[in-house]
Amino acid sequence: MSHVYAQSSSMPAQPELTNDPWSLLLAPRLEEHPLAPGMSAVTFGLGSEATGTYDADLSLKGSAELRRATSVVQADAIHYDVDQDVADAFGHVVLTRDGNQFIGPYAHLHVDSNEGMMTTPRYHFILSDGKGSGSRVELHDDQQETLYDGTYTTCQCVDDPAWYVRASRLDLDNAQNNGVAHNGVLFFLGVPIFASPWLSFPLDGTRRSGILPPTFSISSTNGYDVAVPVYFNLAPNYDLTLTPRLMSKRGVMLTTDFRYLTPSYSGTLSFAYLPNDALTDTNRYSISFQHQQTLGGGFSAYVNYQRVSDANVTTDLANSSSVVVGGQSLFQQEAGVAFNHGPWSVLTRVQYWQSFSDATPPYNREPELNVKYARYDVDGFDFGATWDATRFTIPVGNSTQGERLLFDPYVSYEFGQPGWYATPKLQWHFASYDLSSIGTGAPAGQPTTFSFNVPTLSFDSGMTFERSVNLFGVGLIQTLEPRLYYVYTPYRNQNYAPIFDTAPLDFGLAEVFTSNRFVGGDRVSDMNRITAGITTRFVDAANGNELARFVLAQEYYFRNTQVTMPGDSPPTVGPSNLIAGDSLNIGAVSVQQGIEYNQSSGEFTQATVGLGWKRAAGSVFNAAYLYARANATLDDETENQVLLSGQFPLTRRLSGVGQIDYDIVSHRVLAGLIGLKYLANCWSVSFAFQKYTNVSSTTTPTTGTRFLMQLQLNGLSHIDNGLQQQFRASIPGYSVAPSALPESRFSSYP
Repeated sequence: MSHVYAQSSSMPAQPELTNDPWSLLLAPRLEEHPLAPGMSAVTFGLGSEATGTYDADLSLKGSAELRRATSVVQADAIHYDVDQDVADAFGHVVLTRDGNQFIGPYAHLHVDSNEGMMTTPRYHFILSDGKGSGSRVELHDDQQETLYDGTYTTCQCVDDPAWYVRASRLDLDNAQNNGVAHNGVLFFLGVPIFASPWLSFPLDGTRRSGILPPTFSISSTNGYDVAVPVYFNLAPNYDLTLTPRLMSKRGVMLTTDFRYLTPSYSGTLSFAYLPNDALTDTNRYSISFQHQQTLGGGFSAYVNYQRVSDANVTTDLANSSSVVVGGQSLFQQEAGVAFNHGPWSVLTRVQYWQSFSDATPPYNREPELNVKYARYDVDGFDFGATWDATRFTIPVGNSTQGERLLFDPYVSYEFGQPGWYATPKLQWHFASYDLSSIGTGAPAGQPTTFSFNVPTLSFDSGMTFERSVNLFGVGLIQTLEPRLYYVYTPYRNQNYAPIFDTAPLDFGLAEVFTSNRFVGGDRVSDMNRITAGITTRFVDAANGNELARFVLAQEYYFRNTQVTMPGDSPPTVGPSNLIAGDSLNIGAVSVQQGIEYNQSSGEFTQATVGLGWKRAAGSVFNAAYLYARANATLDDETENQVLLSGQFPLTRRLSGVGQIDYDIVSHRVLAGLIGLKYLANCWSVSFAFQKYTNVSSTTTPTTGTRFLMQLQLNGLSHIDNGLQQQFRASIPGYSVAPSALPESRFSSYP
């Protein structure tokens, strides 16, 4: 039997030091001291009046308290039966258990087991901030309760909360952090918006099985769009969501999302199916499967599989989380096994493509074996090699197909000291082909077996100079970094080599310091070229932050380039276009610019200007201008666009977002978004109106509009149709307010 200590006092107890080592001190705060095995907790009683029989019963009146371990009962009066270990509390009863509080007029409690009941309770859970009331609560232990005719909310105002769940019975399990509402109705702003005979919800934000609140949107392509997700938390490491979806213009669709995670493998499987689309009179579907697995010993495996019924699925049905988001015309289907150990890396894979583009689709790889070996700083030398064997196929008639073997060794040595470096490099490209079919576009006399090899010598060098400067009262370090990069590659006839996986490189600051104008294994450009570049940076001497950078670079060709491919414009003798760029980062403002200038014609070939301003979280503005002169890559059409986006506060609780992509040439909006978000104490709602362009269509691009809404009830669930993801994708720097940290369970101890 536990011992009971009582004290009668008209003032709150305070710690008091005495010379008696066995004196009992009442502390103003609760401190946990784990009991030794075999020991029982001590019961403390406190009140203005205390009467009773030693080790039999105790009556406390006036600011009465009864404490044991982490439980505290406070009331106007408490009667404690020591023999039965039962307490009855009367008037203004406050029961505190591990920081969770129940308040009511009467409570009956088995003190040691924490079992009992309370009439007309009001409660508050400290960690989840959940609260509510009911006609009666049954306390099963210190973690589980059953509330009858009760409510649950996380709003601060319990009497008139913005949202709450009302149920005939609420089973609340703090140990499992789970709540179940029987015959539950979800109210928002006093209006019932969802009802279910069984509604499960988390008490701490973790996943729980159950019917989730529906999603809602309106679009010009789908009409009214309502989906009701059903979530299954099958295990801590895998779950399933089934979502029936009704679109007024199209019909009923079912989406399935399965996720799994283990220490050695993880993945997702998503499937969406719309039978007999009313607009297209076809069955529509989308499949997406990603899997990653660690096999041990340096081995790993992966699968990336995507397949759709048609190209427009990605935009027509974009509101569903199961559909691949964004306009696409290529869908990858790939699986492989990789090995990595020390200097070795090996990849074997098969790769297929589902294409809806009018252009020739990429070649399939069935299979590919790629082996790489690389060593660094071996007595100053870097060396290695890449070996690749691939069988290329394509589902297009009269096309060249076959096998290709590549071998690319290299060796380099870096000379240098702090402030300068010089790196000569020798590399070799060997390619061998064995063609199984020759397409109609092949050169005359195309052989089925042939090879070519190309050596490349390059020399990269640079220096760094520094000086201290003072601008506008700020101490800075300015650098001056000149760089020279020379490449020599002799001409080798490569006209018989088909274009399996090769394309011209873009022209930019990174590309002018590479040894090949092409990416892929079918072409190595002949070169006798030097690239000169200079960079100057301004660095804050106090903290090392880079405030500004300016770059200028240009190539010079000593001879005409002969190796080419379709869509390529080979350089001629003389200087290339001039490339310049800069970036500024001053306080909340950042600026980036890049231009490509043709000195011969006196025209800009490409230009980009970007401005970003982020004053604080939730306040950002972006502006960009894109220009590209008409060329074959752009189908001889000029690109001339302005992009604006921003997130800005309107009031303390209301914020707005906006985004527009405007094409100056065609005088039309390519994409636009305008939205509002209202953030209340325990809920938030976002609205957006979006205009989008379907760029994945094989015919003329089409446009559409849609209305999106997201409602978040803090502590319960999200009604989310991807609106927050849309905001993040459309507005660089978009951010949401961070969630408040939960209170400590000691916060509400009396």
